[in-house]
Amino acid sequence: MKLVQLHYTCAPPGPDGSGFRFTAVSPGTPVSLLREARQLIGYEPPRDAPDHPTSEQLASCPESLSLSVLSDGSRLLARSVYTGAAHDGRRGNFHTHAVHLPQPADSGRTRGALPITSWGSSQWASDTPPGGPPAPLERVPAPGRHDAAGLAEFVAVRGPWLAGFFADVRRLAEDPAAPRVVPVERDSTAVARWIMLACSVLPHQRGQWLTFTTYTRRPLLARQRIIGVLPEDAAGLGGQDHRYRLYDATRALGADAEPGTGSGDVWADTAARVWSSGRQALLAEVRPLPPGRPYDAGPLAALALAAGITLDSAGRTAAAEWAAEHGAALDEGRLHALTEALARPTRDRPPAEAAGRGRLPAAPADWGRPAAYESLVALALTEAVRGAGPTPPVGALGAATRGRLAAELGPELRAALADPEREPGERAGLLRVAAAIGVDATELVPEVARGLALALLADPERAYGEDARAALTELPALRHLLLNRLNAFVVGDPAAGVRLFARTGLRLGAADPVRYLHMCAAAPEVLASVPDRVAALSALVERSGSTVHADPLVLRTAMRLVWDGEPPSAAEAALLLSTTGAAPHVEAGTCGTLAQAAVRAPTDDAAAEELAPRLMEQFRAELPEALRPSLLLLELARNLRAGTAGAGWVRTALDLGGLDRESGPRGHAYAAVAERLLGDDRTEGELRALIESNDVELLAAYRRLAGDPALPERLRRSPRRLAGCFVAWSSQPQAGPVWQETRTDLLDRVLRPVVRGLAPPESAAVEEELNRLGGQWVEEFRAWRRPGAFRRLRDRLRPSSRRRRPPPGSAVPVPSPPPEVPARHDGRVDGAAAGEPV
Repeated sequence: MKLVQLHYTCAPPGPDGSGFRFTAVSPGTPVSLLREARQLIGYEPPRDAPDHPTSEQLASCPESLSLSVLSDGSRLLARSVYTGAAHDGRRGNFHTHAVHLPQPADSGRTRGALPITSWGSSQWASDTPPGGPPAPLERVPAPGRHDAAGLAEFVAVRGPWLAGFFADVRRLAEDPAAPRVVPVERDSTAVARWIMLACSVLPHQRGQWLTFTTYTRRPLLARQRIIGVLPEDAAGLGGQDHRYRLYDATRALGADAEPGTGSGDVWADTAARVWSSGRQALLAEVRPLPPGRPYDAGPLAALALAAGITLDSAGRTAAAEWAAEHGAALDEGRLHALTEALARPTRDRPPAEAAGRGRLPAAPADWGRPAAYESLVALALTEAVRGAGPTPPVGALGAATRGRLAAELGPELRAALADPEREPGERAGLLRVAAAIGVDATELVPEVARGLALALLADPERAYGEDARAALTELPALRHLLLNRLNAFVVGDPAAGVRLFARTGLRLGAADPVRYLHMCAAAPEVLASVPDRVAALSALVERSGSTVHADPLVLRTAMRLVWDGEPPSAAEAALLLSTTGAAPHVEAGTCGTLAQAAVRAPTDDAAAEELAPRLMEQFRAELPEALRPSLLLLELARNLRAGTAGAGWVRTALDLGGLDRESGPRGHAYAAVAERLLGDDRTEGELRALIESNDVELLAAYRRLAGDPALPERLRRSPRRLAGCFVAWSSQPQAGPVWQETRTDLLDRVLRPVVRGLAPPESAAVEEELNRLGGQWVEEFRAWRRPGAFRRLRDRLRPSSRRRRPPPGSAVPVPSPPPEVPARHDGRVDGAAAGEPV
């Protein structure tokens, strides 16, 4: 590659009359390059620079080495020096020697020396060369003499600024809008060293394009990303101006701003420690290591620790986490040195570091270098016993180390295993430690197993951590005891067993003799594949490997799994009873569950009425006493509908209803009573018992059934039923207010619309039935049908209708018959107006 050279200084005026001009350029240099370069290569000497300096004074003036990016993406590397007064006497003459680097950005990998390495190169000229235009160069000017001692001294003095500086340099490389970095130095050589440090931590390609200048009088006009200035030119930069980050080495750290303080950049802090330790060669060695991200702190921290460089906790954590993933990339010597460094005691070792370090011994087994981890595993085991970290794998420990740890940690380990404050999973992990190093803890295993079982049922995800999983895999005795404890616990709470298998990786073997756990593990699959719940119960019992007769608790556990603690439906309970028989339910204590199935059934569930007598017959002493009235009500409802109930069934229903704690069975019985009273074969005694009961709930059931939309059609088709309803609803006006309201409503809302729609022959048939009933019912029916008669009848039949009703919950007095309206033995009333119906 040909790199054209440019020389620019104050010379005798040219055609344009300008004193400053290009005095020598390589052949073929385009005019556009000259025009743009002229804007970048100016030099303004310091304020106190003499007009006619001596050679010593010239050597002390700042030198400007700059790298700028041009509009076409190429770069211009320029070096400018002060030369004193111009030939015409004007102050501020300078000479610039520039080299054009034509490769544009993003055109491929840029090879060769970094531009900053040309600082101090002997190829830079301070005068226009004689002999005509200079030939293009083959490469960037050769590096100057490397002053290793001077650089080490520079880093030592500026060590407190390095981490912040590297963090800012990283931002420069990643973000075009990042603040520019301004080193403030009295010597431009020091600025060049800042830039060298910046390029050393960046990838080579980024270092090629990091623009800089080692000196400028006007930093606000500079286009570069790193800008070197003298102390007197730094006024107005930094502070509240967030466009610049100042590193003023001429003042004490913390006097104004504190660059890098609190940056939290682990990579930058590690790079600073590497430079401060004089091991900067590691910055080049880290670049080939995985994962290939240039600012990943892990690989650099790992190399630094292996090299003996002290890191803080964040650096040690990054090194451990990287080595756990990519330890195979390190040779055995470095890996061993790294683990030794991580195993050394430190003042600060937070949980994050312990967790990251704990992953190292679990690195891939195919690394084939377990001995490299022995010291680290020993430390991790010690910390695990003392409650400061997870339990590591122990395969890397040799026999001697195991014996030493057993002697040192034995008492502490046994105390930790017996400590109820330690997490159950943690205690399980400590059992692994005891087994690995040869500490006998046999008598402590049952209590550890019990605690872990309770924790697994209460919070499966938390309890089934890495320690618990590894312990159950490696310690068969612990697994056996744990499964036995779980099997005993899930009998009382099988839903917890289902959660355990759904939320953890714990699995059973076919040979594990834990029948209740087998049912819990199989429950989701069985319930999803078997729609019939009674059949699902049979399938779960089969999965247990036992039978309900051999182990009745299998029946109870299966019922709780299938019905989730709720009773089955009445039909399911009847089928279950037929399938299993009564004896297993007596042994399992599930008789009450079957009784609840009947008691809680909906009022229209006929299966509950059939189930109740079976339960009372097969479980005489085992049924809860509180449920007996409910079951008797269901039996009464069945007998009423079957026509087998003896006399006094209204009274029986009321007596049992007063003892029943459930509303469902009363609903069954009261509905059956109402259905019987509205039928064709009712008896006057039972109707009188209904009327005289004044029971709100029973009369509400009667009123509700009488108001069924299907009843009017049945009344139209049956004159006998219609006549019976008229007689029933016109009787007993002296009864309580609940009956008064009930019968008035039924006469108004149910019977009157039907009677109004009767044809003359149908009305005659009703009157014939009323005549058969005797008394004056025909005359009363005719009077009730007459227009206007209804209001008079209602006023007479509701003598207390204008009185205020008692508040809810208060006793309702039963009014005595009015003295002027004596009650007759047949339930009718002799009215003052002859012939008026009641």
